[in-house]
Amino acid sequence: MERLSDQERHRIAELMAQGVPPRGIRAEIPRSRHAVARAIKALLKPPKGVPARSPLRLSLAEREEISRGLATGEPVRQIARRLARAASTVSREVWANGGPRYYRAHAADRRAVRCTRRPKAAKLARCTRLRSVVGEKLGLRWSPQQISGWLVRGFPDDPEMRVSHETIYMSLFVQPRGALRKELARYLRTQRGARKPRGSPFTGEGKGQLRGMLNIRERPAEAEDRAVPGHWEGDLLFGKGASAIATLVERKSRSVALVGLPGRHSADVVAQALAAKAVELPQQLRRSLTWDQGKEMAEHARSSVQSGMPVYFCDPRSPWQRGTNEDTNGLLCQYLPRTTDMRSLTQDALDAIAAELNGRPRQTLGFMSPSEALNEALR
Repeated sequence: MERLSDQERHRIAELMAQGVPPRGIRAEIPRSRHAVARAIKALLKPPKGVPARSPLRLSLAEREEISRGLATGEPVRQIARRLARAASTVSREVWANGGPRYYRAHAADRRAVRCTRRPKAAKLARCTRLRSVVGEKLGLRWSPQQISGWLVRGFPDDPEMRVSHETIYMSLFVQPRGALRKELARYLRTQRGARKPRGSPFTGEGKGQLRGMLNIRERPAEAEDRAVPGHWEGDLLFGKGASAIATLVERKSRSVALVGLPGRHSADVVAQALAAKAVELPQQLRRSLTWDQGKEMAEHARSSVQSGMPVYFCDPRSPWQRGTNEDTNGLLCQYLPRTTDMRSLTQDALDAIAAELNGRPRQTLGFMSPSEALNEALR
């Protein structure tokens, strides 16, 4: 594309001011008619208007007052009182633009205007290294919130490696702003391509009365406040054709154990499977088990004798009394959706899922993984 020099543009502006028609300008300027036409069109274009500013934002006049005050050694709080602004607003403005020594009003104002321009490139689109790490962790089925929290621990001295979970969701669900591949959305727990509320129907806990139950209120206080490891919550996770597995969650560390139930989930099968799993645990991790009042626990006394782990039962229709297990079953639906035939899963496959889940950071643990939290509790 042919470009005009600054002298030629200045000459065109002079000729236009004198009322010379475009044909005469082209005769005066020895350039192609297209180049001259572009220059005339650019000069006829109205200048960009100054963007409207919210009264909550600092104006150029206020920034000049800040600059003058700093030059005379005036304290930030005194400048803020004079401008009727919060001291924190003035302090942030100063330190975001070089500090008291290097603050310049016009440079700060140009930066503020530049920052208000939209659209902006998403952070994941700008930072290749951050995008690569986020994509890798999504492939491991980490949630965006887990990734966001882990980045702070994994890169404590690198502010570039920070991203909010909302930014990750935005990149996955809003493809015009997306820096991440849309296929990564299938690794999210819900596997949805958009965010929307979705309720879950209430399912009963099973009818009938179990004999010899220990109520949850009889559970030791150390289990309630998660003071020591070894107190577990359990439930069945159902799949296709009424197939099921047993899920166990340790209350203090949120460590997960999965127990296969070959064939069916009758009381004798569940009792035998739970007892076999419990004896694999060290003695200090066999303190108690909390379950709901489902019929699958009709043989709870036999399981307690074989494992040495007493079983405590929640009140009817009170799943929140073992909320840790309920939350974990929600995580497991990412690996084992309702369409999974649980009978086809080997114990090795279940152990692999549990190991992967125990390696994911949890917000409630300060973004430590359950494996790390359990090892720390057992020291």
